[in-house]
This record gives sequence, structure tokens and C-alpha cells, in this order.
Amino acid sequence: MHETPLRYLSATDVQAALPDIEERLGLAERTMLGLGAGAQLPPKIGVGPAPAGSFAHAMPAFLPGQAGDGSDDLLGMKWVVGFPDNVAVGLAAISGLTILSDGRTGRPRAIVDAGSLTAHRTAAISGLAIRHWGPPSGSAPRVALVGAGAQARSHLPVLAHLLPDALVVLHDQDHDRAEALARDLASPASGLGSFASVRTVDDPVEALAGADVVLTMVSFGPHHQALTAEAFEAAGLVVAVDYDMCVPASLVRSAGLFLVDHHEQYLANLTETIFAGYPDDPLTVGEAIRAAVPRPHGRVVVTHLGVGLADLVFADAVLRVAEARGIGTLLG
Repeated sequence: MHETPLRYLSATDVQAALPDIEERLGLAERTMLGLGAGAQLPPKIGVGPAPAGSFAHAMPAFLPGQAGDGSDDLLGMKWVVGFPDNVAVGLAAISGLTILSDGRTGRPRAIVDAGSLTAHRTAAISGLAIRHWGPPSGSAPRVALVGAGAQARSHLPVLAHLLPDALVVLHDQDHDRAEALARDLASPASGLGSFASVRTVDDPVEALAGADVVLTMVSFGPHHQALTAEAFEAAGLVVAVDYDMCVPASLVRSAGLFLVDHHEQYLANLTETIFAGYPDDPLTVGEAIRAAVPRPHGRVVVTHLGVGLADLVFADAVLRVAEARGIGTLLG
């Protein structure tokens, strides 16, 4: 058997080989449905490095293919590390790598920068929730983004694809960061998409006022930016990319539908300090899609845990494009 050289894909390489948004939504759906069809995905294996609030997680995953000989199996692991204090010295708070292995031999196929990959797979899973349980197409919904960092930048093109007539409100505790994102949105060259209108506000409650769709994506850390349930009063769909950093348990318990991306990982994180007071019996996004669960009369809340299988599915798609176009660095 001919052995393919190990390929390294940097963040720039990932961006260059990224599938279009519609394909990304398809990859997200494949992931969510795959979690109920033979995928193996244990809860994150983690250790706690010395700096307060830091973490290091190993996220192995396996998804059997259709061929039966391993040729289209997905096997690999995401290694992600978070050091919140890095921000003070100008470094990224979170970094990571995704390793893909050959499903027939176990030999490594690629090492892929996980930053851009994770941001785009997360946005696609949010997009899947918006497609199934968000506002009807053709409407002009109000969309609030709490947080204007990397996740906001990866989510905006997906939002523009699904809700091009949206009225977008941006909030970030860092006023300048929100303003910079709004300026970039005004430039077609940014690739962030276009909307009916975009504005920034300094008060998160003002951002949520009248919003039909709310996405929360603030940085992890000891200080929650918890908002009251009343602040979300108008929202028909709330997507929490940031665990429970913003969304109160009372809002989740009153929802008509509460979904998570991965049930076992959610339960593993359900403690007295994380997801305190949250329900212990949510459906997964994949289960709800498979059962064709409609939009309920009440609010829909979707919480991301960060599914390592999604990183493999997206890394495999990016790698195939990179191999075809000669993108990346061959390591041997």
C-alpha cells in the first residue's frame, strides 16, 4: 500500500481549502447525524494546567464509513489548550491541532491547525440550528451577537447566507473590537457577508432588545456575563456557543425545545458550577433533525459543547481540497 506523505495545514491553508458555506452546512449535518449512527466520541479528556482558568483537552473521535474496509472511516483527535492569561501578552487564548489518521492503517494523514477549523465547524452547526428552528426564510429578523471575536467572524458569513435580510446588532465588552467588526462588515472585501443593517451597542441588554435570534459567544473564564431571562424575551432562537457564560438556567428550563450538540459530553459537564440548574434530559441536534422536530411555540435554546467529531469531518473535507490543489506543507 502506498503511504501518503503527512501534510501540515496552517490556519491560512485551512482558510484557502475551506468548502463553501452550503457544503459546510452539509458537513455539520453529517456530524450531528453521525453521532447517532455508530460514531465513537468520549467526553473530553482534560487536565488543568497551573494558570487559573486554563485547560487542556484531548478529543478523540471515530466515525465508520460506508465502504466497510476503513477507506472512508474518519479517525483522529483534536488537541485544544486554553490559557486565558495569554490575551494580556498578545497571544491567542485558545490554540489547538487536529490530527487525522488513516482508517485502514492508523498512520497519520494530516496535522491541521484547529483554530480556523473549529471556528467554521462551530458556525456551521449554529447555521444548522438556524436553518431548522430559526426564522422563516424571506423574513427580516433582528439578530443579536453577544461577543465580537473570532467566533463572531466565523458565524457572520453563515448568518448572511441564511438570513441576508437580517438587522444585526453587535455587542462586545471591548467597544473597539465591536466597532472594528462592524467596519469590516461594511467592506465587501472582508468576505463576512452583507445584511440589511449592522449597528453596535455597548449594553448587552440593549443588543438583545427585540432580537428574534441571539447568539452568545463570549470568551470563557471565571467571570460570567450572565443575562436575565427577561433580556431574551423576544428571542425565538438562542444559540449559546459559550456554554453557560451568558444564558441563565431559568431561560433554558422555560424553553419549548432545548438542544445540545452531544448528549454524553453535556452530561459530563453538568456540574454544580457549569450548567448549574440546567435540565439533564436534552435532545441532541442530530436527534431532533432525524425526528423532524418542528419549531415549537416556545423558545428554542441550542448549546454548543464542541464536538470533536465535527473537527474530523471538517478536517477531512479541507484535507481533500488541499491534496487536490497542492495546499499545505508535506512533512515526510
